[in-house]
Amino acid sequence: MMNWIWYISYFLVLIGLAGYGFHRLTTLYLYIKHKDDTPHPLSQFDELPMITMQLPVFNEMHVVERLMEHIAALDYPQDKLQIQLLDDSTDESTEICCTQVEKLQAQGFDAEYIHRTDRTGFKAGALENGTKSAKGDFLFILDADFAPNPSVLKDTIHFFTDPKVGMIQTRWGHLNRDYNLLTRIQAMFLDGHLELEQTARNRSGRFFTFNGTGGMWRKSCIDDAGGWHHDTLTEDMDLSYRAQLKGWRFVFLKDIETPAELPVDMDGFKSQQHRWTKGSIQCCKKCLVDIWKSGYPLKCKLEATAHLTSNFAYLLLIVLCFLLYPKQQYYPQWEFLDKYPWIEHFLNVPIFFFGSVSVALFYLMAQKALRPKQWYKEIFLLPFLLALGIGMSVNNAKAVLEALFNHQTGFVRTPKYGIGETGGQGALKSSRYKTMKSLMPFLEVVFAIFFLVVVVSNLIDGKYVTSLLLAPFPVGFFYTSIPSLYRMMPIHNKDREDAIVDKGK
Repeated sequence: MMNWIWYISYFLVLIGLAGYGFHRLTTLYLYIKHKDDTPHPLSQFDELPMITMQLPVFNEMHVVERLMEHIAALDYPQDKLQIQLLDDSTDESTEICCTQVEKLQAQGFDAEYIHRTDRTGFKAGALENGTKSAKGDFLFILDADFAPNPSVLKDTIHFFTDPKVGMIQTRWGHLNRDYNLLTRIQAMFLDGHLELEQTARNRSGRFFTFNGTGGMWRKSCIDDAGGWHHDTLTEDMDLSYRAQLKGWRFVFLKDIETPAELPVDMDGFKSQQHRWTKGSIQCCKKCLVDIWKSGYPLKCKLEATAHLTSNFAYLLLIVLCFLLYPKQQYYPQWEFLDKYPWIEHFLNVPIFFFGSVSVALFYLMAQKALRPKQWYKEIFLLPFLLALGIGMSVNNAKAVLEALFNHQTGFVRTPKYGIGETGGQGALKSSRYKTMKSLMPFLEVVFAIFFLVVVVSNLIDGKYVTSLLLAPFPVGFFYTSIPSLYRMMPIHNKDREDAIVDKGK
């Protein structure tokens, strides 16, 4: 009986993971099919409309000045542009924000500084509060770590000549892509999402979502969808589905890039992924039933389901970890598989293809599309990309469970240090900003050691292919745990305190 339970559980988990891999291949097919279906504005505005730039900020002392310099350089008439700095900061960022707004005002900009001491609703609350005094019919939202290109407003605003268009999303770029191994892998992850997923979804007529920044909303669309809600950590995804269910059309512009800064340390990356993962499951619980009740075609409903449930794959990965044993002889035995071993291979090969090979194809295609002359240089990063995805499974599975069981947590910001085209590396060591610490790195180390035993055990038994296929597991868990554990050590805190003192001299 236990044999049946083990094998059924094992193959169900692998089939579930393969299913999400198959979805990636479907997305890849849709991208290739629609790659030439470039969207164009319905017409051009005879007179440019008023735009309100909404800049939500919370303790962003290292990047606010860079943001405001790029805002001042925007190629758009000053009399048609309102700038709102929506500041919820509790540190010296407030002084920097005030100074930057005063500079813009001195240059003739209509710049407004709005500071809240009550962070109700976090970012969604700040945007909701700012919209009350927004003068523009269109709201361009930018997080503090972004550095928009001067032409971004003129490149996007004319798409709103179509009265059915409610939101325009630009593709994120990466200011610090080559800073370290982590930023290069993150860039690949995001390129896959933004270049392939968003393009495929939008151009094939499926749902796609606002990415929280680097996009412009029609104010009446936000109002019609019920405004910003505070009950999820991904207010952007929540509003996107509600707006599209109301019949609004969205446009993704993959050829218009809005550069941003990637998290450069593992703890910052984990906190960001935890927030995105938890928020997506919260949106899944909130929106999925309404999506299936809507009159949208089946293809849209299936895509939305795959999108909103995709983070359940992290739970499947954790379950898979418990189904693996260090030695093959400890596996439950099934007599007919011993007699017909080809059956197991027949099942394993397609599962491996859809679960692993599809990932490599997906992210390489994104690099080929964005970097046609250099994409092959990213091939060596694929093992690390797979390993990081595995290593994040503990952190993200925790986020999934918190969302499922309605465990409430606050909006944890991802520290940014002004690392980009103008440097800023010094802020990383001397910054007072700390990411939240938890016991998760210790659990990740346990998983890393377990899988190291699995790999070594298979090597000793001469099962080299199995060892190779399992190698990303210990690598991934060690990669996500060791940097976090180091940041907890007294030696790291001492180095950081010394850097702060040196900076103050």
